[in-house]
Amino acid sequence: MANESTFQLFTRSAFGLEPGCRVGVQFKALATPAALTRGELAPLDQHFDQLVFVARGATKLAAHASEDREQIVAFHFGGDIVSIPAEGLYSYTLTALVDTELLSFPAREFFDFAATEVSTSRALMDRLPRALHRCRDKAVALGQKSALERLAGFLLAMSERVGVTEGNVVILELPMSRRDIGDSIGLTIETVSRQLGALRDAGFIATQGRSRIALLDLEALRKSAGFAPLPTDISPQLGKFDLDQCDAVQARLPEPETGRI
Repeated sequence: MANESTFQLFTRSAFGLEPGCRVGVQFKALATPAALTRGELAPLDQHFDQLVFVARGATKLAAHASEDREQIVAFHFGGDIVSIPAEGLYSYTLTALVDTELLSFPAREFFDFAATEVSTSRALMDRLPRALHRCRDKAVALGQKSALERLAGFLLAMSERVGVTEGNVVILELPMSRRDIGDSIGLTIETVSRQLGALRDAGFIATQGRSRIALLDLEALRKSAGFAPLPTDISPQLGKFDLDQCDAVQARLPEPETGRI
């Protein structure tokens, strides 16, 4: 049975439902809560597809292949719903990056209940385009982008998801390590550190410690990320996840590095 406050957060923030409504009661019967400490794995059943609601905290989803190879697929934060497939070509783990509260559901039963409530189905459908855009943007980044472009795009993506605006600056308190960042965008930790230094030396960002990054010039970061120019008839506003292009601003930066260097 789900923790009451966590479940209320799920129904109200994710779907705009009261916990006591019919579909809310059905969801509650399916929900399995988990409170994780930093570095702890979520208790997942690998035999069936699952949905996980991140109530509070942050997680990383990783796919595991043969020979102990791991690929970080995505990072998730409070309010996100994570789809985790059953074990097939790969196995998956969900790890807490900070103290985290989760609710997990068997996916098939969850969707069956959601299908009986129009507003719930619509809320799920509204999340799909964002998830697809993130997958496509990441595919472009991994297939076509330089190391600098990948990192700049990652920082802009995080600004949309967890950034806090202070005047003209966006502050990021990133819960993941630089190694995790590198694993997620196909770079080594050394390359991540070098490219952070390049962006810092160019005056586009400022860093404090290992996790705090201030984004000082979002437009310069857009260009460094290789994003397509924004139409002139709309105000600059970042998309929901990774966008992408780069021009004379990059003349101040070192030659782009590609791949795991």
